[in-house]
Amino acid sequence: MAERQIRFEDGASYEAMMGVWSRSAGEVFLDWLDLPKGLRCVDVGCGNGAFTELLVERCAPSEVKGIDPSEGQLAFARKRHTANIAEFQLGDAMALPFPDNSFDLATMALVIFFVPDPAKGVAEMTRVVRAGSTVAAYAWDLPGGGFPLEPLLSEVRAMGHTVPQPPSADASRVVALRGLWTGAGLTAVETREITVERTYRDFDEFWTTSIRGSPSFSAAVAAMPQDDIAQLKKRVRDKLPTDAAGRLVRSARANAVKGRVP
Repeated sequence: MAERQIRFEDGASYEAMMGVWSRSAGEVFLDWLDLPKGLRCVDVGCGNGAFTELLVERCAPSEVKGIDPSEGQLAFARKRHTANIAEFQLGDAMALPFPDNSFDLATMALVIFFVPDPAKGVAEMTRVVRAGSTVAAYAWDLPGGGFPLEPLLSEVRAMGHTVPQPPSADASRVVALRGLWTGAGLTAVETREITVERTYRDFDEFWTTSIRGSPSFSAAVAAMPQDDIAQLKKRVRDKLPTDAAGRLVRSARANAVKGRVP
């Protein structure tokens, strides 16, 4: 596993690459949580606010705090958010800047594999949520090939090039998520799989948004000779069929977990 830190700084590029995926999976996730309105929420690793905005639209919370280590992502989140409910600030998932028992809900959307110490991150979410409330997360199943850009990354690896990986990729496995939640003392722990699809107008849209929006993929491609890049693009194109209109349909799979603070 590579040790390079993966950091998203461009909110607009991330939106083109992952925003649609995040909201699609987030819709299923929120249906599963079945939350009441008026909650005080913290969205840990909120990124550019894609899931945060969905939380506001779907659940009508009374308060939302979005925490992320990237000011570039937060700047995008502040511009997109118009409901004046969510507040976004720099912060570390392993050291949340809030007192104990501050919220009714803590969420972590597509983030836990980026947290260097996932157990500490879950413990922090548990600490800031009051008794009887929910701590929940969903994450792409990286070890199981569920990441939306897996066809690209697998071909890069097959060609012998290095792809930076999140520091805690195994934390996205169902058994790992359940262990993290029970290990934090949470009760009524449940897990589920979320499968979603996205349609790209053509292969070039898939390729371009992936390069611009994924630090791991763009770093790998930037280090490759031009001939290898051309070969990579051909290999990926051959691997991903399009329909009669040239559209490309991709599926992705995430694992979700939820539990209650006793």
